[in-house]
Amino acid sequence: MKRILVPVDFSEFSVEALKVAAQIARKNNYEIVVLHLLELPHHGGDGFGHGNTIPEIIFFKNKAIERLEELLDAEFLDGIEVFESIEFKKVDQGVIDVSIKNDIDLIVMGSHGTSGFNEMIVGSNTEKIVRSSKIPVLVIKKGMKEFEPTNFVFASDFSNESQKPFRKMLEYAKIFNSKLFLVTICTPASFKATATTEKNMADFVANFDLDNYSTHIYNDSNIEKGIINFSNSVQADLIGICTHGRTGLAHFYSGSIGEDLVNHAMKPVITFKI
Repeated sequence: MKRILVPVDFSEFSVEALKVAAQIARKNNYEIVVLHLLELPHHGGDGFGHGNTIPEIIFFKNKAIERLEELLDAEFLDGIEVFESIEFKKVDQGVIDVSIKNDIDLIVMGSHGTSGFNEMIVGSNTEKIVRSSKIPVLVIKKGMKEFEPTNFVFASDFSNESQKPFRKMLEYAKIFNSKLFLVTICTPASFKATATTEKNMADFVANFDLDNYSTHIYNDSNIEKGIINFSNSVQADLIGICTHGRTGLAHFYSGSIGEDLVNHAMKPVITFKI
């Protein structure tokens, strides 16, 4: 049985992420772990040893339990095996620890879209989670009611080190029953001849048993714009990228393309660790 982890702070964005997780879970018979993290003012050091912090801890925990129980009674979770978890940890570390402890296969998180992250899910936390997480992270955008990733764009340089995350991406393309659009973005700063790029992609794809896919080369002023503009041109429902642990969301080219993409793309983004 596979499991999805959804960190919630009870904002509309995290609830929408939970709704998407429920759709994935229901179609694939997955379980969901709903996580709420409490970062109390006195958390850390010997703060828990001070008697005057105990009532505060109990109050916040009880409130969290109450709100979680109300959320888990939602109709959209009917028929799905759901577990709840409340942790007194920082957001990024709590998400990673719980994902390891519960053998999580996918983390689903909520986002504002063009305005970046807010509430519990702030940009720095998301970057830390993606950097540290060895499992895929799916970032859902504001207003995402239905998750139907029919057209799945995967952007990469298709280097040898991308083979492992590519293989993991294929698992999700199959789960989502998606058509794959494999694309390399060429910019003035990362120019390669078309023939060279085509051969690189063909050699890469030859290592996998693929169907229902196409390969593309797209030119733009920068990589982020290229991914977004290409995704719009093929009416993509989902964007996939690779991430590097050692550089956070800077990945297959250079700079913080992943962070910019997650914040600015109005489509859901799924990241795979190299």
